[in-house]
Amino acid sequence: MHKQPALAADCVVFDDEGRLLLIRRKNPPFQGQHALPGGFVDYGERMEDAALRELKEETGITGRIVRLIGVYSRPDRDPRGHCVSAVYLVGADGQQPIAGDDAASAEFVANYRAEKLAFDHDEIVADALAQLSGPKAS
Repeated sequence: MHKQPALAADCVVFDDEGRLLLIRRKNPPFQGQHALPGGFVDYGERMEDAALRELKEETGITGRIVRLIGVYSRPDRDPRGHCVSAVYLVGADGQQPIAGDDAASAEFVANYRAEKLAFDHDEIVADALAQLSGPKAS
Protein backbone atom coordinates (compact mmCIF):
# COMPACT_ATOMS: atom_id res chain seq x y z
CA MET A 1 0.00 0.00 0.00
CA HIS A 2 1.25 3.45 -0.84
CA LYS A 3 1.80 5.92 1.97
CA GLN A 4 0.41 9.41 1.72
CA PRO A 5 0.36 12.43 4.00
CA ALA A 6 -2.57 13.18 6.26
CA LEU A 7 -4.53 16.36 5.53
CA ALA A 8 -5.37 18.94 8.17
CA ALA A 9 -6.90 22.40 8.29
CA ASP A 10 -6.08 25.03 10.91
CA CYS A 11 -7.45 28.47 11.80
CA VAL A 12 -5.84 31.76 12.76
CA VAL A 13 -8.44 33.92 14.52
CA PHE A 14 -7.77 37.35 16.01
CA ASP A 15 -10.34 39.28 18.04
CA ASP A 16 -10.95 43.05 17.87
CA GLU A 17 -8.26 43.60 20.52
CA GLY A 18 -5.62 41.75 18.48
CA ARG A 19 -5.61 38.71 20.73
CA LEU A 20 -5.06 35.27 19.13
CA LEU A 21 -7.48 32.38 19.62
CA LEU A 22 -5.58 29.41 21.04
CA ILE A 23 -6.58 26.05 22.42
CA ARG A 24 -4.65 24.10 25.02
CA ARG A 25 -4.20 20.57 23.69
CA LYS A 26 -5.92 17.86 25.73
CA ASN A 27 -4.09 14.98 24.01
CA PRO A 28 -0.57 14.10 22.80
CA PRO A 29 1.40 15.20 20.92
CA PHE A 30 2.09 18.52 22.65
CA GLN A 31 -0.44 17.75 25.39
CA GLY A 32 -1.02 20.84 27.56
CA GLN A 33 0.59 23.18 25.04
CA HIS A 34 -1.16 26.03 23.22
CA ALA A 35 -2.01 25.48 19.55
CA LEU A 36 -4.14 26.95 16.81
CA PRO A 37 -7.58 25.37 16.50
CA GLY A 38 -7.73 22.79 13.75
CA GLY A 39 -7.57 19.13 12.91
CA PHE A 40 -7.81 16.43 10.31
CA VAL A 41 -9.94 16.67 7.18
CA ASP A 42 -12.66 14.03 6.84
CA TYR A 43 -12.96 12.02 3.62
CA GLY A 44 -15.17 13.93 1.16
CA GLU A 45 -14.83 17.21 3.08
CA ARG A 46 -13.55 20.50 1.63
CA MET A 47 -10.50 21.97 3.40
CA GLU A 48 -12.40 25.17 4.22
CA ASP A 49 -15.30 23.19 5.70
CA ALA A 50 -12.89 21.12 7.80
CA ALA A 51 -11.26 24.28 9.18
CA LEU A 52 -14.61 25.76 10.20
CA ARG A 53 -15.87 22.43 11.60
CA GLU A 54 -12.74 21.98 13.74
CA LEU A 55 -13.00 25.61 14.92
CA LYS A 56 -16.61 25.00 16.02
CA GLU A 57 -15.82 21.63 17.66
CA GLU A 58 -12.80 22.89 19.59
CA THR A 59 -13.88 26.43 20.52
CA GLY A 60 -17.64 26.71 19.97
CA ILE A 61 -17.01 29.58 17.54
CA THR A 62 -18.79 29.79 14.20
CA GLY A 63 -16.29 31.45 11.89
CA ARG A 64 -16.04 32.58 8.30
CA ILE A 65 -13.04 32.11 6.04
CA VAL A 66 -11.31 35.41 5.25
CA ARG A 67 -8.44 33.97 3.19
CA LEU A 68 -5.84 31.23 2.92
CA ILE A 69 -2.69 32.01 4.88
CA GLY A 70 -0.71 29.14 3.42
CA VAL A 71 -0.14 25.42 3.05
CA TYR A 72 2.35 23.86 5.45
CA SER A 73 3.86 20.57 4.35
CA ARG A 74 7.25 20.02 5.98
CA PRO A 75 7.32 16.21 6.56
CA ASP A 76 8.50 16.58 10.19
CA ARG A 77 5.94 19.22 11.28
CA ASP A 78 3.85 16.61 13.13
CA PRO A 79 5.55 13.88 15.22
CA ARG A 80 2.71 11.46 14.34
CA GLY A 81 3.73 11.47 10.68
CA HIS A 82 3.69 13.56 7.51
CA CYS A 83 0.75 15.95 7.74
CA VAL A 84 -0.08 18.74 5.29
CA SER A 85 -2.17 21.60 6.64
CA ALA A 86 -4.04 24.37 4.87
CA VAL A 87 -4.28 27.32 7.25
CA TYR A 88 -6.97 29.97 7.02
CA LEU A 89 -7.43 33.42 8.49
CA VAL A 90 -10.92 33.25 10.00
CA GLY A 91 -13.25 35.97 11.23
CA ALA A 92 -15.24 35.31 14.43
CA ASP A 93 -17.12 38.59 15.02
CA GLY A 94 -16.93 39.00 18.80
CA GLN A 95 -17.81 35.45 19.84
CA GLN A 96 -16.37 34.03 23.05
CA PRO A 97 -14.68 30.61 22.92
CA ILE A 98 -15.80 27.58 24.94
CA ALA A 99 -13.48 24.56 24.94
CA GLY A 100 -14.80 21.38 23.38
CA ASP A 101 -13.71 18.18 21.59
CA ASP A 102 -9.95 17.63 22.13
CA ALA A 103 -9.28 21.12 23.54
CA ALA A 104 -8.62 21.34 27.29
CA SER A 105 -9.23 25.10 27.07
CA ALA A 106 -9.90 27.75 24.45
CA GLU A 107 -9.24 31.47 24.87
CA PHE A 108 -8.14 34.63 23.16
CA VAL A 109 -4.55 35.19 24.34
CA ALA A 110 -3.06 38.68 24.44
CA ASN A 111 0.58 37.65 25.02
CA TYR A 112 0.57 34.85 22.42
CA ARG A 113 3.99 35.97 21.13
CA ALA A 114 5.50 34.84 24.46
CA GLU A 115 4.03 31.33 24.06
CA LYS A 116 5.80 28.38 22.44
CA LEU A 117 3.03 26.97 20.28
CA ALA A 118 2.63 23.31 19.30
CA PHE A 119 3.73 21.95 15.93
CA ASP A 120 4.91 24.74 13.57
CA HIS A 121 2.16 27.10 14.71
CA ASP A 122 4.67 29.84 15.69
CA GLU A 123 5.77 29.97 12.04
CA ILE A 124 2.15 30.03 10.86
CA VAL A 125 1.25 32.92 13.18
CA ALA A 126 4.33 34.84 12.02
CA ASP A 127 3.24 34.34 8.39
CA ALA A 128 -0.31 35.51 9.22
CA LEU A 129 0.99 38.63 10.98
CA ALA A 130 3.30 39.42 8.05
CA GLN A 131 0.35 39.17 5.64
CA LEU A 132 -1.84 41.36 7.85
CA SER A 133 0.81 44.08 8.18
CA GLY A 134 2.10 43.87 4.61
CA PRO A 135 0.89 45.76 1.56
CA LYS A 136 -2.79 45.23 0.85
CA ALA A 137 -3.63 43.23 -2.27
CA SER A 138 -5.76 45.07 -4.79
